[in-house]
Amino acid sequence: MASREQLEDWVERWLQANKESETAGDWRNLAEFYAEDATYGWNIGPKEDVMCVNKTEIRDIALGLEMEGLENWVYEYQKVLIDEKQNEIVGFWKQVANKGDGTRAEIYGIGGSWFRLNDQLLIEWQRDFFDFGHVAKGYAKLIESGDLTPAMQKRIERSLSGEKLPGYYPLGQAPAPIW
Repeated sequence: MASREQLEDWVERWLQANKESETAGDWRNLAEFYAEDATYGWNIGPKEDVMCVNKTEIRDIALGLEMEGLENWVYEYQKVLIDEKQNEIVGFWKQVANKGDGTRAEIYGIGGSWFRLNDQLLIEWQRDFFDFGHVAKGYAKLIESGDLTPAMQKRIERSLSGEKLPGYYPLGQAPAPIW
């Protein structure tokens, strides 16, 4: 098990890497924090889960494809809880879109990430949680106001197309358990 100090250091490095990703509009550099056989998943409503199984899928799908269109978004961590007995960390964040006019649109509700680290302080397991209803409503408001970036418009069109998207599974059928 890692010491409390090691986990606190990991959190600081993670938060800094997230800020750098937000500035760059590219989160794929976060893949360095994951073990080769890590899993990363989240639920996206009453029909589907997303699950990435291994570092490559996490980089290409969770941190790549799924973040396309969110280049002007930030995920401001509000609180981080550390459990050194289980090598687990929970971070609570806000989803905020920086709009073209300089204002911000925040997704209401609680969002967060739950991590389990291995003995090398690499993420072996991550699950995100957020209020899907509020996310959908937030996106709808951005559509109505004309504040979607072209990449976000493309992302929404892709999700509405009905095509099978990589990493998406019918509820309860992901290759690793969501919880």
